[in-house]
Amino acid sequence: MKLKLQYLIIAFFSCLALRAQETFQPKQMNTSAGIVYNQEFAVGLRLHTHGFAAGVTLGKLSTYYLTKYLHFELGELKHEKEFRQSFDSPSALGGRISRAFKYGKQNNLFVLRGAMGAKRYFSEKAKHKGVAFGISYEGGATLGLLKPYYLELRGYDGRVSETTKYSKENEERFLDIYSIQGSSGWTKGIGELSILPGAHAKVAVHFDWGAYDEYLKSIEAGIMADFFIRKAPIMVEIDGVENQRLFLNLFLHFQFGKRW
Repeated sequence: MKLKLQYLIIAFFSCLALRAQETFQPKQMNTSAGIVYNQEFAVGLRLHTHGFAAGVTLGKLSTYYLTKYLHFELGELKHEKEFRQSFDSPSALGGRISRAFKYGKQNNLFVLRGAMGAKRYFSEKAKHKGVAFGISYEGGATLGLLKPYYLELRGYDGRVSETTKYSKENEERFLDIYSIQGSSGWTKGIGELSILPGAHAKVAVHFDWGAYDEYLKSIEAGIMADFFIRKAPIMVEIDGVENQRLFLNLFLHFQFGKRW
């Protein structure tokens, strides 16, 4: 009888001890979810098949898997037929080496883009500081800025050069390869910008190293399109060269930033 009572007492206090341990045991934090951030800011570089762009992104983390953002960038669109060439010989003016030039180019096309977009994550790996996978998409306005392209042409006397932009009146001399001494400085024509309105859209696959960490590190690969209200006069339309109003590009977009 006493032995049974001892067993009962031991069992009773053992239950109390286990209950006390459960009551006072510190709860383990669920660290897999990470810290919840509300906003993010990033700078990025976009390399695409018709040029490049650099910009900033302001994002709001709506849910664990959805981020909505505003994106602004400045870049350049190039015609597929333009390429640099040089004579690598002293010019008639001062004996200096002439600058490389692009034959048949009449304007630089710079673009200022503003858009609204979203990123959707499908991967769970980011919770464990892996790579998150998802898609991103955006659309908005494009403001094209056309800057006249100036060449240094050999003067009529064969020595004094003149700086000239393309026009119908001087088309023959502008396209005379033997008159070209090189391109003018990049800033030449910056005060003669004209506007070409348009719109753009893009979709991409998105990879983020630690999508819910404090520091943002991501890369995107996708396709984008810029459409203008009329043809962008980048090149002189000769020998089958045609300007276009629609630019389709494959791109890589690198971003670095911070969340808070």
